Amino acid sequence: MTGEHTDIYVDGELRPAHSSARIPVVNPADELEFATIPNGDKHDVSAAVDAARAAFRNSGWPQLPPSQRAHYLRRLARAIEDRAEQLGAVVTAQIGMPLVSSVQSNGSGTSKYYRYYAELAGQLEVESERIGHELRTVIRREPVGVAGLIVPWNGPQGAIAWKLAPALAAGCTTVVKPAPEASLDSYLLAEALGEAGIPPGVVNIVFGGRETGALVASHPGVDKVSFTGSTHAGRQVALACAKRFARVTLELGGKSAALLLEDVDLDTFLPLVAPACIPFSGQICHALTRVLAPRARYDEVVEGIANKVAGLVVGHPLNPATQVGPLVAKRQRVRVEEYIASGCVQGAKVVTGGRRPQGLDVGYYLEPTVFRDVDTSMRIAQEEIFGPVVSVIPYHNEEEAIAICNGTTYGLGGAVFTSDPERGMAIARRVEAGVVGINRYALHIDAPFGGVKESGLGRELGPEGLAAFLEIKSIFPAQRSSAV
Repeated sequence: MTGEHTDIYVDGELRPAHSSARIPVVNPADELEFATIPNGDKHDVSAAVDAARAAFRNSGWPQLPPSQRAHYLRRLARAIEDRAEQLGAVVTAQIGMPLVSSVQSNGSGTSKYYRYYAELAGQLEVESERIGHELRTVIRREPVGVAGLIVPWNGPQGAIAWKLAPALAAGCTTVVKPAPEASLDSYLLAEALGEAGIPPGVVNIVFGGRETGALVASHPGVDKVSFTGSTHAGRQVALACAKRFARVTLELGGKSAALLLEDVDLDTFLPLVAPACIPFSGQICHALTRVLAPRARYDEVVEGIANKVAGLVVGHPLNPATQVGPLVAKRQRVRVEEYIASGCVQGAKVVTGGRRPQGLDVGYYLEPTVFRDVDTSMRIAQEEIFGPVVSVIPYHNEEEAIAICNGTTYGLGGAVFTSDPERGMAIARRVEAGVVGINRYALHIDAPFGGVKESGLGRELGPEGLAAFLEIKSIFPAQRSSAV
């Protein structure tokens, strides 16, 4: 999908964007521009929102029985799976995700969300009765309206599916705004939408940068915004929605911690270092970027983590052996390098990594990095880095460990590793985070995901993800006349 792309997807078709401005798409593995996308303006956003509003009012989509909407979702899942290889290749070219992972996560790893919400749609009870205090109430569940879905670049089709699948299941119409770094794959999504027979205007896709996203978030025709991105940007989205009381879901940054208790079996934890602590080069919001280790076992833990990280294969994302590809952009590598320098200046020590790898002079590559002797006051212990950096922090006792876990402005994820699962459960209940694992760390499609504090508002996935796109109406039927 090289070359200049000038279209947006509105009302069931690709049409030229009003904006003549373009955003370059750069391959992070070779630093070469290979495509451009439109930088949508207010006219493009309004066209997409108007199409979504018209579809909400006139297409019959919100009125379809949820079981019929489920059929469309299943067809969309199949259409995405049929494009898995194409989607994987395009995503890899845009963001540097290793190809093997990219094909899986943007193919079957994405289609499962549409199938899951098709299943939930089939179970959705639009109206139910509630009887209490001798009064009958009809509880009605209605789609919230037009939903603006603003998604990040780190796993683009999966991020879209987290939002689009429940929105469609609920009966909403939508405006999707992908990240500029990863927009080309949404042209393939547009193809899949057409193949699945999704009615015109139900899904619209507008491309552009942060300004375009702000236009979507602030548009008076958008009833609900679901945003995934940085805490800074999320704050702006929240303010825009607050001005008109639009519903909003925010999935924001994180500084999640893996708490290793003194009885931890390192053979349980260490295999999770790569997938849990530095997934996709650490460019995942819920990565366990802090590891809390008891002082009595601190050196052992640091050594084990460092050995695992040092053994990871850094390389070109098209190489099947690659485990860690490039960072998404030059600015991202500069940001991570600045944090590494900050950690050194503040007194932490690099155990492994921290440099640009030898033999990879072109591309935004960076060695995965492990810090020891990290104090909780350091920037690397408090701020989201969004790169392959793990900070190992010592603690003296359980109370201090829990305080360190909860001692940031974030509260997205966490995990407790221990040989005593009951003790792990007790600690998990005290961790201020939306998702906590015990001796494991994985997201479940049927479990709600989201954060507390500055990690966001609301939940995605599970039945809660569907509920986020529904409004609840209470109808009080006329009292039945008593027989005379």
